[in-house]
Amino acid sequence: MAFSISAVCGGGAGLILMPILGFLMPVSQIPASLSIGSFSSSASRIMLFYKNVHWPVVKYFVPFALPAVWLGAYLLKYVNPLYLEILMGLFLISNLPLAFRTKKFEASGNKPNRLTLCSIGFIAGLLSALTGAVGLLFNSFYLKFGLSKEEVIATRAANEITLHLIKILLYLMFGLINQTVFLTGFAIALAAILSSISMKYILPRISLFSFKKIGFAAMGLSGILMLLQSGRSILTMNQGNLSSQAISKGIETKLQWQNANFALEFTYDDGFEFEQVIPIEELNREEIVWVQSKHPKADQIVIEKVHTIGKQYYEAYYFQQHQLIEKLEF
Repeated sequence: MAFSISAVCGGGAGLILMPILGFLMPVSQIPASLSIGSFSSSASRIMLFYKNVHWPVVKYFVPFALPAVWLGAYLLKYVNPLYLEILMGLFLISNLPLAFRTKKFEASGNKPNRLTLCSIGFIAGLLSALTGAVGLLFNSFYLKFGLSKEEVIATRAANEITLHLIKILLYLMFGLINQTVFLTGFAIALAAILSSISMKYILPRISLFSFKKIGFAAMGLSGILMLLQSGRSILTMNQGNLSSQAISKGIETKLQWQNANFALEFTYDDGFEFEQVIPIEELNREEIVWVQSKHPKADQIVIEKVHTIGKQYYEAYYFQQHQLIEKLEF
């Protein structure tokens, strides 16, 4: 399904599969699996749409993308791609309004200059190695210069097949491909080849206007899925937890992040309050003595720093045998 959508919208199977694979394997293994499948997809599309390849784009794109792929594969051992995926997700979502346009998309009529092609090639190679797939990020680049839907598919495949092959070799060199990665990539490859064959007959029946709208819709959907997946992974990695609950005359949202706890509280009477649990040592000496003197036999004292509009104060919670016995404001 992902590669069929990819063929219709001019790319993006990897970005669609990325958040799904995140539920099945570690984030660091996803780029290698996607590269194996994407290499097979590009090879099959070149064979089926060879006459539609726009070679002037390929000529300047590929030479600058290759060194960037090496750099990205090397950095993958030291850089967490999750934060990069969040930025990519936000960019993809920003294209969603274009999917609801009723007017036809007009090409700029300008042919890509050499600097633009070289820059996009380098950025595409770097991001592709770090995340495994960036096809949809540059979809608008191909459409901007008036390429037909067949030319978009064929040119992207010609640009990316060498990148995918180099990435696979680099992932092997850096020890990032194991049995799980290979088997997952092989399954993706079979699906990609079957999709390319079927799209050879389906694509001519789709108008260019629909082709572009589907492309932008896929970018937005992929961005939403990517944000959800990467956000969940970041929360898990940092022992985070996000929850909301109704309270008296309002609602409270709590965020736990590593060893820190934060809360955003809204009440109809007092408005918004931002609360943060702090160690008692952050208080001055007089405040510490005063807080401890109120319940000297308490098993635990929790201090919250509260920020409201034009006001700041503290709350002390006293516990005995894990039961709250009193709450004081000061």
